[in-house]
Amino acid sequence: MKTIGLIGGMSWESSAQYYRIINQEVRERLGGAHSAQSLMFSVDFGEIERLQHEGQWSVLTSRMIEAAQRLERGGADFFLLCTNTMHRMAGEVAASVSIPMLHIADPTAKKIKEASYSRVGLLGTAFTMEQEFYKGRLVSEYSLDVLVPEPADRAVVHQIIYQELIAGQVLSASRRKYCEIIQRLIEHGAEAIVLGCTEIMLLVQPEDSPVPLFDTTTLHAQAAVQQAIAAGTV
Repeated sequence: MKTIGLIGGMSWESSAQYYRIINQEVRERLGGAHSAQSLMFSVDFGEIERLQHEGQWSVLTSRMIEAAQRLERGGADFFLLCTNTMHRMAGEVAASVSIPMLHIADPTAKKIKEASYSRVGLLGTAFTMEQEFYKGRLVSEYSLDVLVPEPADRAVVHQIIYQELIAGQVLSASRRKYCEIIQRLIEHGAEAIVLGCTEIMLLVQPEDSPVPLFDTTTLHAQAAVQQAIAAGTV
């Protein structure tokens, strides 16, 4: 089994889900007492969140590079950034180490294509919804048509992530707001919805949406397990 490296803490609420999903998936695939061989470097999200909203992306890039290099020195065979937003600097981080990075957008996009959907709605932080580093990959690499909510809805999605979900607050009123935003994306033609922030899966479940949900946290974690055990399976 290969060693999975995880850059976590963004937030630890979703990083805990990565750890759970990865180990459950290994046990399901290999049986018995098997669990994942992994390393996690977890950051202080208080500092990360402040730097994000200050636009200090060069500083954040340095933080992520340092984290990846620590995982490489620790013996990770490949690594994941356990966050969608910080894939803004994915290219620089991947280039800073000799071990491969499993990009969070790729497992999600592949599943969407397998299901024959072409137009998807994207929910995430304002950075993920509004900037091109994530949407652009879905469009250029996978020919997907990506819809994002209107500005007022984007503000609501972002606010709930940063004021509630990263603090472990899962509120019914916020779930209703997300469901309303999902419905408006569907009305604009979305055939499926990408949960493009690793905390959203804490709030929104498949039964909350009339169209399929593609949860980046779960799909990223499952893809990591596939990569970790593929070399050792027949």
